[in-house]
Amino acid sequence: MDAKVRAAKILKTLEERYPQARCSLRFGDAYQLWVATVLSAQCTDERVNRVTPALFRRCPGVAELAAVPLEELEGLVRPTGFYRNKAKSLKEGARLLLERFGGRLPETMEGLLQIPGVARKTANVVLGNAFGKAEGVVVDTHVRRLSVRMGLSAHGEPGAIERDLMALFPRDRWVALSHLLIHHGRAVCAARKPACDICPVRPLCPREGVA
Repeated sequence: MDAKVRAAKILKTLEERYPQARCSLRFGDAYQLWVATVLSAQCTDERVNRVTPALFRRCPGVAELAAVPLEELEGLVRPTGFYRNKAKSLKEGARLLLERFGGRLPETMEGLLQIPGVARKTANVVLGNAFGKAEGVVVDTHVRRLSVRMGLSAHGEPGAIERDLMALFPRDRWVALSHLLIHHGRAVCAARKPACDICPVRPLCPREGVA
């Protein structure tokens, strides 16, 4: 089967299975989504969603985040793990946003990549979900795993996987694609024990790396 035809069938199957798939981080604007995405590194979205309400009450905007004492910020984000690095990135990012972008998140990939701690994954999350701009595909641990298992990419490096997915799927589905793969990775195609017997994608999946 042609690779793009198979990819289209996989996409259609996942859309039918997860019609409500969307970003699981709770946010009200681009600022909140940026903060939540930084905190989500090596942490579950569920835990991030428990931490951010208190953080956003204390730091409702970029100016407050830049001004909050580092030790206090570390305490607020501590439950998400790697809290010292995350707090430092957020404070440095807030200062840069005030200095270069008037305290607003830029709406371009180039602008977002200037922010400390922001790589393509975070930039794609913010652009796609806060601004509705599809500049790429978010490649997190679920998307990385499923892309290889489903034969959508033969690479292990996120950048190469993203390029493969962008070539296979239409641009207007890039944002949704990551949500669909993440939902499927959590619900069915788990890392240690994928439930292949109940997987709707099984007829289309070579199950690479699955015993």
